[in-house]
Amino acid sequence: MRADRLLARSSLSRRAVLSGGAAALALPFVPRAQAAEPINFATWSAAVDQVKAHLAAFTAKNGVDVAYSNSPFAQYRETMITKFTGGAPVDMLWVSDSWLPEFAQAGWLAPIDSFKNLTAYNAGTSDFCNQSMMYDGKQYGLTYYTDYMGFLYNADILAQAGFTKPPESWDEVTSMASAIKAKGLLDYPVVFGMAQESWMIEFISAMVYSHGGRLIDDAGTAVLQDGKSGAVSTLNWLVDAVGKHKILSPGCVTTGELEVLKTASAGKAAFVLLPKYRLRVLNDPAQSSVAGKFRQALMPMGAGGSHSTVGWMRFYGMTPRAVANAERGQNTAKLIEWFGGKADGDYRFQKTVLKDLALGFGVKALYDDAEVRASLGSYGDVDLMAQQQTLAHKKDTIAPWFGEWNDSFGTAWQQAITGKTSVEAALKLSATKWAELKKAG
Repeated sequence: MRADRLLARSSLSRRAVLSGGAAALALPFVPRAQAAEPINFATWSAAVDQVKAHLAAFTAKNGVDVAYSNSPFAQYRETMITKFTGGAPVDMLWVSDSWLPEFAQAGWLAPIDSFKNLTAYNAGTSDFCNQSMMYDGKQYGLTYYTDYMGFLYNADILAQAGFTKPPESWDEVTSMASAIKAKGLLDYPVVFGMAQESWMIEFISAMVYSHGGRLIDDAGTAVLQDGKSGAVSTLNWLVDAVGKHKILSPGCVTTGELEVLKTASAGKAAFVLLPKYRLRVLNDPAQSSVAGKFRQALMPMGAGGSHSTVGWMRFYGMTPRAVANAERGQNTAKLIEWFGGKADGDYRFQKTVLKDLALGFGVKALYDDAEVRASLGSYGDVDLMAQQQTLAHKKDTIAPWFGEWNDSFGTAWQQAITGKTSVEAALKLSATKWAELKKAG
C-alpha cells in the first residue's frame, strides 16, 4: 500500500485559501498554549498501530501526554486546512513535501531551525530529504518516510530472451524490450503508469533526471521545452516506445501505479518503474506469482545523462501554536525527535515501519544497520538500494501552484504519448502554463 499519495485532490484550492475573503483565514489565530495540555498530533491513517505504540513509549518516558488523531490520506490535506482555518488545536503533523510551500506561505507551519536537537540530524540524512523540507531558506521538519522511483526488471524473462544483465541505458531498454517482444515472450515488455494520478509526476521526473535534465531550473523557471533539458528526449522515448517500437502499450495513459504493480506481479512485464518499496510485494510469494524473479537495477541513463532518479518524502512538521508556548515547543520538538530521530538512542520508529510496512528512511547510516539489512535483503540488493538513493533528487516542480499546473502538464504528456499532439507542442504548453501560474503567484 501507499500510505500517502503525492497530492490529494481538494475542493479547497490554494487560490481559494490564499485569495479573497479566505486570505484572512490563511493567517491562523495562534492562542497562548497551556503547558498542561496534551500535544496535538495529526496524521493520515497509516501505520496507526505503530504510531500508537511509539506514542505510548514516549509518554511513559517523558510524562508528556499526546492527543493523536488521523484521517484518510485522500481527505487529509483538506481536513488539515479546515483545522487550521477553524483554529483547531494542532501542534505536530505529517506533511507531504508537495504541500510545504502552500502550508508555509499560509502560516500553518513553523520553522524548526531554532531546535538544534532536530537540525543536528541533517548531516546524517539524505540530501534530497533535507532539501525537500526547506522553503525560503528555512527548515520545516524531520523526515517521516521517504522513497524513490526504482527501475525494476523480471530477471527470468530477461534470461529467456538471452540477457544476463539489466539495461544500463534507455537505448538498451528499447533494444532488449524489442528482442523480448520479437521472441513472443510479451506483447508489451515495458509497463509504465502514465495515468493522470499523483504518481505521474514521479514517473516522469525520474526519467527526465536520468536523461540529464530538469523540468524546472533552480530559479523556478520552466526549462522542459528546451531541447537540452532532458524532458524532450524523455517524451520522445515514450512516444517512440508506444508508436514506433510498440514495446509500451498506448493504454499506459490510463494505467496507474497499482495496475503496473499488478501486471508485474502476474509476470506480464519485463521492465517497470515503481517505487522502490514495491519490490517487497513483487518478491512476496503471498502477493506475487513471480516472487524471487524481480530485481532492481540502477535507473537507465539517457544520452548524456546518469543513473539519477527522483525521490519524495513526508515529514513531521510543527505549528506556530506549538512554539507559542516555550514548554510546549520543547515538548513538541522532543516528540518530533522521538519519531523522526532517535528514541532511546536508536532509530526505533524508522526500523519499525520499514520491517512492518516497507516504508523507506532518510537516515543514511541505516543502510549499514544489521536489522535493516536483514529486512531489505530478504527481497532485494541492499547495497544497490543505498547506491540509488544517493542518486535521488527532490522534485523540481514543487511550488505553491504545483497542483494547478500538474493537471495540464499530465494531460499534455498523455496527448503527445498517444500521438494527438507533437512533443514540442506538449512541452511548450506545459512551460507556458508554468510561467503564467508563476507570474500570478
